[in-house]
Amino acid sequence: MAGTTTDAARARATAGGANRWVVLVVLCVSLLLVALDATVLHVAVPSVTEDLRPSATALLWIVDAYPLVCAALLILFGTLGDRVGRRRVLLLGYGIFGLASAVAALAGSAELLIVARALLGVGGAMIMPATLSILRAVFPDRRERATAIGVWTATAAIGAATGPVLGGFLVQHFWWGSVFLINIPLMALILPLGRRLLPESKGGADGPWDVLGALTAAAGVITLVLGVKRLGAGHGLFDLFTLAPLCAGTALIVLFVRRQKRRRHPLVDMRMFARPTFSTSVGCIVLAMLALVGLELIAVQYLQLVLGLSPLETGLRLLPLTFAAMAAGATGSYTLRRLGPRTMVGCGFALTAAAVLLLVLMGQHDRPLLLTSAFIVLGFGLQTTLFGAYESMLSEAPADCAGGAAAIGETSYQLGAGMGIALLGSVMNAAYAPGLASVPGVPTEASAGAANSLGEAYDIADRLGGPAGAALRGAAQHSFVHGLHVTLLVSAGLLVLGALAALRLPRVMECGAQHSELAPGLPEQRTEPHLRVPAAAGVPAAEAAGSGPGGH
Repeated sequence: MAGTTTDAARARATAGGANRWVVLVVLCVSLLLVALDATVLHVAVPSVTEDLRPSATALLWIVDAYPLVCAALLILFGTLGDRVGRRRVLLLGYGIFGLASAVAALAGSAELLIVARALLGVGGAMIMPATLSILRAVFPDRRERATAIGVWTATAAIGAATGPVLGGFLVQHFWWGSVFLINIPLMALILPLGRRLLPESKGGADGPWDVLGALTAAAGVITLVLGVKRLGAGHGLFDLFTLAPLCAGTALIVLFVRRQKRRRHPLVDMRMFARPTFSTSVGCIVLAMLALVGLELIAVQYLQLVLGLSPLETGLRLLPLTFAAMAAGATGSYTLRRLGPRTMVGCGFALTAAAVLLLVLMGQHDRPLLLTSAFIVLGFGLQTTLFGAYESMLSEAPADCAGGAAAIGETSYQLGAGMGIALLGSVMNAAYAPGLASVPGVPTEASAGAANSLGEAYDIADRLGGPAGAALRGAAQHSFVHGLHVTLLVSAGLLVLGALAALRLPRVMECGAQHSELAPGLPEQRTEPHLRVPAAAGVPAAEAAGSGPGGH
């Protein structure tokens, strides 16, 4: 009976080996959905502000509730997928994502929109680690996996950069809620495709699922970021409601790490971080997103509020970044083989830092050629960095830890993005507000209100009118550009740190025998994954069960 089953598996592998590329297409559409929603709201922020009138803190929560909730729950749902099946969790995530999109589109208050964005984060946390874990399971060969990761990361870049273009078009022709409705037809397409084509896979499910550990990690991330957000809103470090969440979040994360070290069957084996390549790759992902995501939000506001571009024009200005990222993803596998992880990631950081410094030359007047050149270098450099870091991280992790590695990588990405918004937003606010402290002819109360944001400064200037209104508008624009320059310099500094960190990565890409050795003290891992492939999918069982790091 066992021999018959094995022969049947081999027959399916021989007949349907090419279908792993069809699986990649489905996974990339899933990722496109999540990446699109991360940035599609950015160009709609002015419209949301005008319609819902959120406070400055509420506006920040509207923007980053999605990535922060997603980051907090990635470990929980990533490990749940290891237990009950990643395909099952992925399909449930699709349903939650679609429901949350409908709620967000019809939200009539800032509070309801924040809740809907948080629910979108829940759906995203179910989708993201599952796509990366399934990708690794069906691409055991490192060369093929590098190509697949190139397509995967390029898809993420396309989604993130297309979001503002699509969002700008929808906001200009409909209303801001339409940026969420676009998820509904994608859901209608991807749900039946996912049910038919995606393989079911499970990780090593030894021992009980550590629910308490997963909840501790989620609570730690959310609480820590809450404290950082209060710092970003201008509250002092020693303010009770700032210091308490910072300390509580740090304590919860330390508790989670200690708990995982003690458990026989941890959610995430922290000894993976003993591998320099793994820990460095994770750090590079955090630094890249920390430096750039908050900057992107500020740049969108600059294009619309300082240069006066429409939402659609703003999205079109970001297209060169998309095309450059696509080129970097398409050539990433070749570049990695030629240069090796160390040079590839280091050069990616250096290119991105150069592009950020080039943007410092932007002022209150439009310079389209300079802006386009900087965006091209920015897109290519960022995508090169993320490609090299993700590929190195996945290939370095032991085969049976693929689910945990995927969750760590995605948590790093999302946490870096959310913290970047808080950190660079804080830098921007600190540099912007002093310039409006005392504007000649403008009442003190009006100046204080204008210091909250450039959009609010414009509203107050319009109400004041006359010379006072013009003076306030001019001062606000000047202060915003100054704040943008300071933020760019801080971002460039973070990118330089990333380039230095990349020096710990390997010089060459090892494509021979896959890593089977473990870090000192790691328990021996099983190399036979629990991978069940539906007949319709035709994913090669023999290849998916590879003993290298691609097999999970």
